[in-house]
Amino acid sequence: MTLLDSPLPLVAAPMAGGPSTLALAGAVSAAGAFPFLAGGNLSPEALAADIAAARGLGTGFGVNLFVLPPWEIDEEAFAAYVEELGEDAARLGVALDPVPRRDDDHVAAKLALLCEAPVPVVSFTFGLPPAATVAALQAVGTTVLVSVTDPEEARAAAGRGADGLVVQGPGAGGHSATHHPSRTPGPIRTEELVRQVRATVELPLLGAGGVDGPDAVRRILTAGAEGVVCGTMLLRTDEAGTSPTHRAALADPSFRTTVLTRAFTGRPARSLRNDFVDRHHETAPTGYPQVHRLTRELRRKAAAAGDAQQLHLWAGTGWRSAPEGPAGEVIRWLASEI
Repeated sequence: MTLLDSPLPLVAAPMAGGPSTLALAGAVSAAGAFPFLAGGNLSPEALAADIAAARGLGTGFGVNLFVLPPWEIDEEAFAAYVEELGEDAARLGVALDPVPRRDDDHVAAKLALLCEAPVPVVSFTFGLPPAATVAALQAVGTTVLVSVTDPEEARAAAGRGADGLVVQGPGAGGHSATHHPSRTPGPIRTEELVRQVRATVELPLLGAGGVDGPDAVRRILTAGAEGVVCGTMLLRTDEAGTSPTHRAALADPSFRTTVLTRAFTGRPARSLRNDFVDRHHETAPTGYPQVHRLTRELRRKAAAAGDAQQLHLWAGTGWRSAPEGPAGEVIRWLASEI
């Protein structure tokens, strides 16, 4: 792979909130894939510690950051959602904050860290980094990637000077990378989306979303991507930091489908469909990180209680194929038809 320093054209997705660990990064790197650290929702100090530890792996790695464009939430819709979540909060013993809270995820401090102590690759999701940010990272030797979900976003990212794009299909688990949280990406196979973006921009592409085995990897590469990003396929591996409740749900046959929903965080994210989604999918307002902050303690309490029906169970459409066992074995399996 020319865009990333990796023997195999496989990338371990950055999975914020716990699944991405240093142990997982080390295991996938040892197997020949390229690992990412999840910088979103981390303090700058925690990110610095993770980066320092990752340097000890002796291999290339990337850091993913959130871009949070200003999004003013509808305060009446937010207040209605607070009221709607009252029964959930009472059941879990949580006091909901009725004030919508937003922040920029400490992006300035994280960028300062990455410019002072450069890493091989930085990727951005949820929006476009300023051109000056892209140039500053490139000036210290960092490759800059931007996640996109359609050709229009791809053109905009190319205009900011990105070195390459992560083309995320809607089958990906967790948050959609869409630059507009009010937009829910329509159905399209990742390989077809890669072809559309390939016809739009002349940048190296990584394909992400809907990976359920070696055949999907081969199809995405054949469509014009030079690498394939895998997340859900690693969630049940030994080295992943996936919570016990989340792990159990991924193997539970009573969960029958996934859905892109704003119910948990205010921006589209693909989760196993559970009771929380059924109750709140249609009414959740658009607004990240405001809704994310509102529901965060609910989700923490649900995880601690082992209550999979109230928890965000991020999973891509290929979740039923996610294996248990060492991550290195999963990487070798995914690469078996390349």
